[in-house]
Amino acid sequence: MGKGGALSEGVLKKIMLSYFYVAIWIFLSFTVIVYNKYILDRKMYDWPFPISLTMIHMAFCSSLAFLLVRVFKIVEPVSMSRDMYLKSVVPIGALYSLSLWFSNSAYIYLSVSFIQMLKALMPVAVYSIGVMLKKDQFKSDTMMNMVSISVGVAIAAYGEAKFDGLGVSLQLGAVAFEATRLVMIQILLASKGITLNPITSLYYVAPCCLFFLSVPWMVVELPLLKKTSSFHFDLVIFGTNSFCAFALNLAVFLLVGKTSALTMNVAGVVKDWLLIAFSWSVIMDTVTPVNLIGYGLAFLGVAYYNHAKLQTLQAKEAQKKAELLDKEAAKLLEEGEHGDNAASQN
Repeated sequence: MGKGGALSEGVLKKIMLSYFYVAIWIFLSFTVIVYNKYILDRKMYDWPFPISLTMIHMAFCSSLAFLLVRVFKIVEPVSMSRDMYLKSVVPIGALYSLSLWFSNSAYIYLSVSFIQMLKALMPVAVYSIGVMLKKDQFKSDTMMNMVSISVGVAIAAYGEAKFDGLGVSLQLGAVAFEATRLVMIQILLASKGITLNPITSLYYVAPCCLFFLSVPWMVVELPLLKKTSSFHFDLVIFGTNSFCAFALNLAVFLLVGKTSALTMNVAGVVKDWLLIAFSWSVIMDTVTPVNLIGYGLAFLGVAYYNHAKLQTLQAKEAQKKAELLDKEAAKLLEEGEHGDNAASQN
């Protein structure tokens, strides 16, 4: 086979690997969401203790991350001072604990499909908080796009058959805390040149998150757990659930590392539609036509937002290439002038 055939095989292999990473991430994300719903829903496993479940996840992830970083040394720890940890990682850990607590709590009150529809507000929250904290610039066309997503989600909420005010408030709170966490990562860590992959992120953030969750847990859930004397810790259920949560973090690392964050965003839209279909067909959640119309509008807004981000990234890359070519041309011209001067002196 010729050189062109080898190149085609290489490109095909890269494309197939990208689809493989996307499939793994969608499967694990899908599994964690449905598994959490199964454990927390009163009509299923009936263990409505979201803080406790989140703490189990964080304890499991902290332990595995410690083993991978300190014992097996598969991943190198990041050089970080105590002051840096307190000022950067601790606030991010606090926001992450609130995001996970509120998000898992919402599964008690809302259907999987409706939660996915509400999560479409994530770009709106990230952009709005980025503008407020002066991380992003305000652009009228981007804001109009955010408004269209918000209107779509509002229509979906209006058409929700099992609307629950507390559940919606919890999920919106989770979106707000998660968006703030993402922006704070850029401000507190990325701006200082610190990058954390999912393993090192869990190594630093999970213990901090576990500490913050222990405060509301002692007040809200510990007294109830003491009363539920019949409960026994099911090692199979909680062990496999925690392992899936940890594996999802590794899948994020694979997906973003081998493809891009934009690919993950696009894959997330596919995952949301699959979850909505699964929620309707298997779990038998009610999905109304108004639900789908509203989410369809939000979906178009999110798709346009991802397209605009792709265009911006491509423009930046083209500009960097042009600047690099200009520098190389200037360097060659300078070398040529030096050569001419040396020849004339001789």
